[in-house]
Amino acid sequence: MSESQTTRELLESTHDFPCQYVIKAIGKTENDFQFRVVTAVREALAWDFDPPCETRETAGGKHISVTFDLRMQSADEVLKTYSELMKTEGLVVLL
Repeated sequence: MSESQTTRELLESTHDFPCQYVIKAIGKTENDFQFRVVTAVREALAWDFDPPCETRETAGGKHISVTFDLRMQSADEVLKTYSELMKTEGLVVLL
C-alpha cells in the first residue's frame, strides 16, 4: 500500500466528508508568504475566489501563521491542498 493510500484511508476513517477541515501554514513573513499560501489553496481547490483565512504574526514579526477553516469534499481534496502548500517558498511548518 502506498503512503498516499494509507493517508487517504486515515483521513476517511477519521473524518466524515464533506466536512470542515483546518489547515495551518506557518512561514517567514518575507516575500508575501500569506499571498502565496492563499493562492496555493485556491489553485488546489480550483476556486475562483480567495479562501477565507486568519493570520497571526509572531511578536518579532519574523513569521506568520495562516489558518484556513475549509469545507472539504473529500480526502483527495485535503491531500491535494497539502501537496500544493508543501511547494510554497518560505514554508516552515504545515499542520
